[in-house]
Amino acid sequence: MPFLIVILVIIVLLVIPNIKIVPQAKSYVIERLGSYYTTWKNGLHFKIPFIDRVSNVVTLKEIVKDFDPQPVITKDNVTMQIDTVVYFQITDPKLYTYGVEFPVSAIENLTATTLRNIIGELELDQTLTSRDIINSKMRSILDEATDPWGIKVNRVEVKNILPPKDIQEAMEKQMRAERERREKILQAEGEKKSSILIAEGEKESAILRAEAEKEARIKRAEGEAEALLKIKTAEAEGIKLLKDAKADNSVLTLKSYETLANMANGQATKIIVPSDLQSIATIGTTIKEMMSDNKSK
Repeated sequence: MPFLIVILVIIVLLVIPNIKIVPQAKSYVIERLGSYYTTWKNGLHFKIPFIDRVSNVVTLKEIVKDFDPQPVITKDNVTMQIDTVVYFQITDPKLYTYGVEFPVSAIENLTATTLRNIIGELELDQTLTSRDIINSKMRSILDEATDPWGIKVNRVEVKNILPPKDIQEAMEKQMRAERERREKILQAEGEKKSSILIAEGEKESAILRAEAEKEARIKRAEGEAEALLKIKTAEAEGIKLLKDAKADNSVLTLKSYETLANMANGQATKIIVPSDLQSIATIGTTIKEMMSDNKSK
């Protein structure tokens, strides 16, 4: 009986550790008697004790590696530091396990050499303005080179480009000069537009003043003409009323007196009194001479 218990304990100790549960997004590379046997996906698996072993546990998630800055030399012999970030994913656990020793280190070295080759064909200004081109070339080259390792390079990003300190200072001076130039151009354009707007405003103001003066003169002329017309109309109406009333000489004489009195109270400086106030024709002549004298004054 104790012998059976010992056997059961040994069986349990051998069976339980060899039951493996592979989680999601992972793969187990299994070797049997030292040779590749199979790749376990997620789920429940059992390996034979002392015969099978787990050679490698591989993650299938996308991996991000931020590599240290690498010294590179541009086509115009400027040395700068560039660091890159590589996004890759393991697509074949078997090739990843047996394809290359230390795959991440191999990717880092391959990235450094590829970056030096690409930057060596570009000048400094092109390097600073061609990040998209550098990223695209590096991704294409790395993806092709890592296929035998079971690795898919999804994206490569140039994180930082650090030129020498003296180059940075020269670039900052150039940028300041460019900003000052643009500022002066914008200021000159603003002054130009302001002058144009002021001139246009003065022109429109002068036109409006001229039109207003013209309208005022027209209105004054129309008012004077209307007043003169009303005066003439009133005089005609008065004469017509006197004629219709059949006024005699005494009435006319009285009107003549009133006219002379009004003229004496006005601005006339010369008054001619006819000898015969009973003569309407003489009074008319007198009034005409006085009006002519007022006009001459």
